Amino acid sequence: MSTSDTGTKYRLEPRDEFTHDPGDALNYNESMYFNAFDMKTGFGAWFRLGNRPNEGYAEMSVCLYLPDGRVAFMFDRPKIDNNDEMNAGGMKIEVAEPFKKLIVTFEGKALVMTEPTQMADPKVAFTSNPKLPCTFELHYTGESPMYGGETVNADGSPIEIDPEKSFAKAHYEQHCSVKGTIRIGDETFEMDGLGLRDKSWGPRYWQAIEWYRWCPMNFSPDFGMMFTVMGNGKGGSGASGMVFRDGIYDLVTDCELDIDWGDDEYQTGLRAKVTTEAGKVYNVTGEVKSLIPLRNRRKSPDGSEYMTRLTEGLTTYECEGMSGYGMSEFLDQIIDGKAVGRAGGY
Repeated sequence: MSTSDTGTKYRLEPRDEFTHDPGDALNYNESMYFNAFDMKTGFGAWFRLGNRPNEGYAEMSVCLYLPDGRVAFMFDRPKIDNNDEMNAGGMKIEVAEPFKKLIVTFEGKALVMTEPTQMADPKVAFTSNPKLPCTFELHYTGESPMYGGETVNADGSPIEIDPEKSFAKAHYEQHCSVKGTIRIGDETFEMDGLGLRDKSWGPRYWQAIEWYRWCPMNFSPDFGMMFTVMGNGKGGSGASGMVFRDGIYDLVTDCELDIDWGDDEYQTGLRAKVTTEAGKVYNVTGEVKSLIPLRNRRKSPDGSEYMTRLTEGLTTYECEGMSGYGMSEFLDQIIDGKAVGRAGGY
């Protein structure tokens, strides 16, 4: 557990690797996310499974960044009626050893795009590109400590949250090594790389956060980083994250972020000055190699319509003379056709 300045602390136990009681909140979400990058081939990937048992479905995503620039993608909302396991839409997540070994498998199909930005209009993307058989089995091994957990009061009691304004009541992350095999169509790729995984649970609406810039990355088995710059809902922003080095996490206290934008208003590169609790400063540069835009739409009971955009960029990073791979995941609420964070300078 770690104590914050707000009278709360993190609680994280091995049992949290498994599913939780969803309670009564309609928008309860239990989500596990994994990414993976093979430094030698340039192959990148991310996967997510989010159970929404009280709404009767799960959110399943597969995204593969092939070395030649194509992107294979699939999203589904398979029906579920419980939160007993992470197993829906052809994806299954098994916890072999909490905080250390997990196995992610998938069997289904994926849309293979030579122009992944077509996904800005899913109808166009799904009618213009072929769906090919896709399978994978990936073994994740934790290389770092755990970052985060469930936020509870100082005495260990649960905090009260408003489900309508919640993104998650618990969240943790871990840098990992990844090995396995991925098949798409008649192509086979061996993955021997690095990545990051996260888990969250609790009520979630994608519209609960104005905007964020989430950048996880790996440079070597013992050097990784993740920083987030997020809107605070009051016109400002805050930074968080960690640097994995020498077997420990050094927490991020500040991040000065400068972003390059393309004509389509998607990120193309970035520069970050990252400061940690230990007083270390890391200068990071990133170049987006491939990007797919995604969206989440929701209509409230009063008829209001909301749209959230996520731009998922496979990104190469440089820091202290080392090269690595990671993601730049940018989330924005879209209001009057404008991305909120972009309008505010981020």
